[in-house]
Amino acid sequence: MIAADDLKFFLEVARTKRLTAAAKGLDVDHTTVGRRITALERAMGNRLFDRAPTGWVLTDAGQDLIVHAEVIESALLAAMEASLSGAGRLSGTVRIATPDGFGAFLLAPNLEEMCTSHPSLDVEVVTATRHDALATREFDVAVTLERPSPRLVEISELADYRLGLYASARYLATRTTISSILDLHDHTLIGYVDSLLDVPALRVLDDVLPGHRTRVQTNNITGQWKAASAGLGVAALPLYIGDTDPELIRILPEEVSIVRKYWLVVPRELQRLARVRIAVAMLRSIALTHPKLVTRVS
Repeated sequence: MIAADDLKFFLEVARTKRLTAAAKGLDVDHTTVGRRITALERAMGNRLFDRAPTGWVLTDAGQDLIVHAEVIESALLAAMEASLSGAGRLSGTVRIATPDGFGAFLLAPNLEEMCTSHPSLDVEVVTATRHDALATREFDVAVTLERPSPRLVEISELADYRLGLYASARYLATRTTISSILDLHDHTLIGYVDSLLDVPALRVLDDVLPGHRTRVQTNNITGQWKAASAGLGVAALPLYIGDTDPELIRILPEEVSIVRKYWLVVPRELQRLARVRIAVAMLRSIALTHPKLVTRVS
């Protein structure tokens, strides 16, 4: 007989691939996790994980079980949410993970309606520019710049956006004219801290000017925007940031127009939760109504 509580341990190990990481997420010691996995494997009559150098990897039997385990988990979460909310009123917390630009400039300014409609629901917006922010799966809904592996999550396109080069009028007035992309070699470029950036989609300057030198580096788009607006140099910014700042002038708009895509990611076991559905609806509304985003009609 399978103990339903053992499925919780199974799912945590499947998602983290490490006993120690699973133990931390479950707030127990790793020997407890190992013991529960062993008990579940004994009850199933099959080995559920292969122990590999990269971590604990699901076997075929484990892959079969995870589908059913997530259905059970989803049903329990939905029941708990309904019980805690009561009378159809949403409560609890929904965590939305996004790239820094999307979270700060698109999501945060558009939270009012959802917060007003659901005053008992807390919203956490977690922004980052590194893959490991999503690797732990510590989110209810995520917006990503790259299509992640479909294992254990549902993925759909959210919107496209464009980036261009921007500098302040004050900066441009004191520097040599920028008539072509190659002229950028003679200018101060502003970008991400290279050693802290592992998302290729954010390496816009690499696409525009291979071999460039980025003299001013910051690990978030807000810092780059502020640096450009203050007259420090030239930055590659989303149009939804650069075009709205009267201090900035777009440079070489015909030559430099980079397109990137936002993806919407939801863990499968959370899709049925009302708070997740509300957050997804809000994100899709932003994508459809924002003038600087482009959505594809299927």
